[in-house]
Amino acid sequence: MRTLVLTTFVLIISWTNAQTQNKMQLNAGIITEKLAETKEFYTNILGFGVSFENDFYLLMHTPDKSSEISFLQPNHPSQKPIFQSPFNGKGVYLTIEVEDVDKVYEHLKNKGVVMEIEIRDESWGDRHFAIVDPNGIGIDIVTYTKPEE
Repeated sequence: MRTLVLTTFVLIISWTNAQTQNKMQLNAGIITEKLAETKEFYTNILGFGVSFENDFYLLMHTPDKSSEISFLQPNHPSQKPIFQSPFNGKGVYLTIEVEDVDKVYEHLKNKGVVMEIEIRDESWGDRHFAIVDPNGIGIDIVTYTKPEE
């Protein structure tokens, strides 16, 4: 019996360690001089909240607090060279998955947000549209559907 209890304990500890060692959470960051414009856009257009903010860093979360994105002022003396250069406005996009893309589309259209890609269905299963943030980052807003047969 003692061996069974000890074996069970070891297996539970091993399983717990395996679960915590594999856990990862991604927080993408953009280095930009447009912190104020970025905060305005993400809060007023997309409904994000501010998780943390100081004079050179802005951490924002999605309305349901499930994801975060950060923005950092370039060339800040507190940062190492790898975090100094500003984003050049090309080569980055974000995807925001929503439950009802049509509802979000109408809401943003009514706010006067310019659509980079009008709402449409794709053969691979996306129903989506795209907008651009103040940093030139394309934001694909999507509801995934079954691909067409």
